[in-house]
Amino acid sequence: MSVVAVLERLVAALARPDDGLDACLATGEGWIAEEALATGLYCAIRHADDPVRCLVRAARTSGDSDSIAALAGAFVGAAHGLAAWPTDWVARIEYADQLAALTSGAHRRN
Repeated sequence: MSVVAVLERLVAALARPDDGLDACLATGEGWIAEEALATGLYCAIRHADDPVRCLVRAARTSGDSDSIAALAGAFVGAAHGLAAWPTDWVARIEYADQLAALTSGAHRRN
């Protein structure tokens, strides 16, 4: 399946009301990279204001949940920075100091 086809599926899924069900039903199970990307984006967009909920929904999918959750977490983490995550989680993030340095400039500009 092409990237364009999967992204078109994502756009169509986002045009419908969120049913709260398994995100894989909307965009694919993520066993191929294109579907993992789309499903991770689906969770990140649907829960853009709640990064923890985004990660939970991505991790509970029926497909390649670890890949989908990693992508979804990366998307909302990039959008919100380390402040989006519970402090006890941040303490366990590998290279958190380097990530904070990378994102601090981006978040100051916004």
